[in-house]
Formats: sequence, C-alpha cells, structure tokens
Amino acid sequence: MPILSAIGRRHWRTRALIGIIYATLLAGAITMVYPFLLLLSGSAKSAVDAPYNHLIPRFLYDETALYQKMIEMVFNENLALLYSTYSDAPASFGQALHPASGQNGLISEWTDFLEKEAPGPFTYTLASARAPASRGAQPIMLRAWKRHLAEKFTNDLAAVNRELETTDTSWYSIALPPEDYLVRRSSLTETPFLREWNAFKAKQPLDQRIYFSVEGFYRNVFLKGRYTRDIATYNKSHHTDYASWDDVRFSPTYPSEAHWTDAEREDWESFARVILNHQWLRATGDALSDYINYLEAKYSLLGTLNRVYKTNYTWWSEIELPRPGLTEGLIFSDWDAFVQGWRDPATGTLHQAPPEGLYIVSLEQQFRDFLTARFDSLAKLNQRYGTSFARWSDVTLPQQEIHYQRFLAQQSALRKEFITRNFVAVWDYLGRHGRGLLNTAIYCFLAVLAALIVNPLAAYALSRYRPPFSYKVLLFLMLTMAFPPMVTQIPIFLLLRKLEMLNTFWALVLPGLASGYAIFLLKGFFDSLPRELYESAEMDGAGEFRIFWTITMSLSQPILAVIALNAFTLAYGNFMFALLICQDSRMWTLMPWLYQLQQYSGPGIMYASILIAAVPTLVIFAFCQNIIIRGIVVPVEK
Repeated sequence: MPILSAIGRRHWRTRALIGIIYATLLAGAITMVYPFLLLLSGSAKSAVDAPYNHLIPRFLYDETALYQKMIEMVFNENLALLYSTYSDAPASFGQALHPASGQNGLISEWTDFLEKEAPGPFTYTLASARAPASRGAQPIMLRAWKRHLAEKFTNDLAAVNRELETTDTSWYSIALPPEDYLVRRSSLTETPFLREWNAFKAKQPLDQRIYFSVEGFYRNVFLKGRYTRDIATYNKSHHTDYASWDDVRFSPTYPSEAHWTDAEREDWESFARVILNHQWLRATGDALSDYINYLEAKYSLLGTLNRVYKTNYTWWSEIELPRPGLTEGLIFSDWDAFVQGWRDPATGTLHQAPPEGLYIVSLEQQFRDFLTARFDSLAKLNQRYGTSFARWSDVTLPQQEIHYQRFLAQQSALRKEFITRNFVAVWDYLGRHGRGLLNTAIYCFLAVLAALIVNPLAAYALSRYRPPFSYKVLLFLMLTMAFPPMVTQIPIFLLLRKLEMLNTFWALVLPGLASGYAIFLLKGFFDSLPRELYESAEMDGAGEFRIFWTITMSLSQPILAVIALNAFTLAYGNFMFALLICQDSRMWTLMPWLYQLQQYSGPGIMYASILIAAVPTLVIFAFCQNIIIRGIVVPVEK
C-alpha cells in the first residue's frame, strides 16, 4: 500500500513536502546536467573562444562568432599571417568582423591572374593546416595531408619517413611546419618533404590558399611592430601627417624622391636588407660593380673564387648578379651577406648593396600590372566592377573577399567541422597511437570475467557451507577494504617484478582477481536465497556445480550486474596502477594514453577526450541498468 493515502495528499503540508522533494531532486539533476553541458560545449572550443563558458557554443547561433572561428582556422591561428594578409586586420581573431563589400568583383580577375602567372609554391601557404594555439586539434588540411600520405604509402609510416626524410613516430604525430616565406630566416631549400607538400598544395582550391602579401607584411607587421598600431606615433617619428595606416605608402623601389622622409627611407632599407625573404628581393645592374668589389675583397684571388664557386671565370668583370630564386649554397650565402652588409676584416671597409640597386617584387604589384594591361586605366576598372579606387595602390589582393564568400557558402559545414574536429583528433590519437583501445578491451574483459568467476565461487562456499571460521574470513575481507589501493601499489609492484610479470595482462588482472568487497556483498545476497531451493535440487539429484550455476547464479543476476559494473569501472578507469605495472607504452591502456594526450592539448581536446572516455562506461551502465532495476523492483512488487 502507498505510504501516503489519497486523502492525505490533499493536505497543504503534504503537498508542500512533495513539492520540496521534487524541487530538491530537480536541483540535484541540474547540478549534474549543468557541468555535463559545459563539458559538451567546451569540446567544440578553439583558442578564440577558450576563455568563454557557454552552455551552447556561440558559433551555433551567432554568425560573428562563427566567422571569428573560421578566420582563426583559416590563418592557422597565426595573427602575423592575418595582419599581413588583410589590410584592415583586427587586433585579434576574437575581434574579426564581416568585411564590407570591396573587391568582390576582382575575384575572377585574381583567379585569371593566378592561372596565367602561376606564382610558385613559396608564394602561398595552405589555410586550416595548423592549430598551435588550440594544441592538439587536427584542422581540415592536416587531416587531408595525412590521408594523402596514407593512400600514397599504403599506411606504411616507415615508408613515409624513408621517402620524405621525416622522423614521425606515429600517424598522429605528423604535423606541418609553419610556412612564412616573407621573413628572411625562412629557407626555400626544397627537401623531399617540401616537394611532396608543394605538389599537394598545388591541388588545393583557391579558397584554401593564403598568398603572402609583402605590402601587408611591411605595413601591418614590420611598421606596426616598430611603431605600435597608433598612427600618431608613426607620424611623430616620421614627420608625416597620415590620417590612418591605410595611407602609409609602400614603394617597390628605394624611395629616393623628395616627398619621402629620411625615416621612411630608413624603414624601407632596413626591411629590404634584414627582414624580407630573398625570394621577393631583386637587384638591378647598379649593384653589379659593388657586388664584384665585395667578392674581390673577400676572396682576393679569382682562382679562389672559382674553386669555391665551382666556376671558371677568367676576369672579375665576367661575374653576374645571382639569379632570382637562388636559395642555397655559398653563392646565396655571399649574396645575403652583401645585401645586409659585409665589413672587410683587413681594411674595415663596409661592402653593401646600394639601396638604389635593390627593388621588391610583390604579388600586389604584379596583380596591378596585370589589371593595368587588361583595363588600361583605373577608371575602366572601377566602371567594370563598381569599385571606387582612387589610385592603383588601393588595389590589394582580394583574399578577404574569397574567404568571406567561402564563409557564406559553407556555414553549415563549418559548424559541423567545429563540433566534430576535436573528437576526430582524439579518436585519431587513440586509433593510431599504440594499442590503447585493444589493451583496454582485453583488460576490462578479463577483469569482469575474473570478478564474475572468482568472487561468486568464494562467496558461494562461505554462504552454502558456512564454515565455523566464516566470520573471521568476513572480518579479513572487511579489513582489506580499509586500505586504499595507493597503499598496496608498491608491494604489488615489487611482487610482480620478482615474478617477472611486469608489462603483461597477468600483472593487470591478478592483483584484482578477488575483491573483499565483492565477496562480502555476494555472501550477504546468497544468504538471502531460500534454502528450500537447494534442498529440492539435491533431492532431484543435481550436483553442486549445477546448483551453483542454475540456482545461485541465475537468481543473483542483479548483484552480479553490480559486481560486473564495478569491475569494469575499476579496470577501465585504472590509470596509476596500469601506468606503474605496464611501463612499456605498447601495454598502456586507454587512461595513460589520454593522460599523455591531455598534457599537451588545449581545453577543447581535453573536454572531447573526457566525453569519449565516458562513452564505454555509459554503455555498460545502460546494459546493466535493466538487470539491476529488475532485481530491485520485482521483489518489491511480489
């Protein structure tokens, strides 16, 4: 019969009590659901939204937040690359806003320019290839690169390392180095890896490329890095009156005209000599005589020069300027020293390329020349595409417009990518890194099997035959529950080492083969079973094993489900003991691998790994739940 009668429930005190009970249960449910929702939302994080905690990720309903995450992904979480590419680049990815309509019409012209001019692989990098700030994320292009290698080398990582001269220890550890071919320190030497990577880059669509902007790099990275983002600071130090950074001019040649200030000339020369990569730098014939004098001062004898250069010059005047695109060798090293300046140790004379003999080649200028040849005048270009450029220098590369067109066309795909990519990274790590999944499955299976065999047999013997020392045995079992596992780890480790069982499944399973708590619990349950059932079975001629299996184990399914669930949970979540006993990474279970992953991963990867790790426990609990509940409800109903 119910505890509260139908009439009693109508009293206001009873209703208030029931309301308090439901409110308490609801509050308890919220305290469990709220952290789970934060965990689920956090699994979609990247560096741009890592500081914020929302139950529902903002990028799912806010286009601005989605655009910011896309821009962060496109520029490989590299703000310097963003600054040099966009003319109106924000201070951070979290401040990126949709671009205003500007050069959308020039996208087709830019595409034609790339098809006809075909700039080399060192003039651009791929978007969505790296995620250094998010730590551990696997962007779209990085995953595509891994698939490319797996297909070409038939999943043979040793062949990849051999052919590309790499040293990756696993498929997960494959990463792409940062490509910034604007700065002087970046090498353009083609290695087997770079040749394969450049061939892969050439097959990618235009909206997955980021072409390097020399002018943007000069203005937004070099100058702003020197003089801050405040244009007033720049004007004060250069004696100029620019209204904004957009008005700051860039000259492909040395700015020798009168309207340039000395400070602007000094910036240009420092940028060309020290900062800019040689692939963008060219020399005119004005520098040839100084270059020959420099080589003559350094090598003294023409024969010495011929020997180290492997040439056969007969006169110093036969020497020519190095060819464009030279990237390695002694000739390149000497040319680099000549551009920056080399002081003769004997005479103290400084040999340096004259600034008037240097000029900078940029994609912006080449694109403008392409447009000039096609439209003759800026007015025709403005009329054709409805633009309002006041001067040719206002025309920049329409990369921001290309990326925004991709954003408008792929919003659903972008949301799906950001929701799933951290889970993909964790699964890729677990699936390709060691034998964590297989080891965990074997360990959990053996642990559950041992718990369902050894513990019921021991409890059955104590309950069925009731030896006189059973209470002492129970006391001993209870005493084992008083010592936490951390206390017993050291003696167990020493024992297993002496038995030479380390780094084996025996070492994982044997220490937990019998559980004092499980035996104590099972004996109590077995004692509650009717003794008449055993007597009837004996009268029918059933043997002891048949009685144990048919009666005891059959009626004990609920408590056996509890024991199996506990055994699985302990084995699955076993981290410290599994790491101590199996120090060989080939025997590591899931938890040591996840711990190692979390050591160098960002919040998004950590949250995703926790959720993935929780799935097996949830599945096992759901499987055991019906059995456990049936053992509680059915006896009560009877």
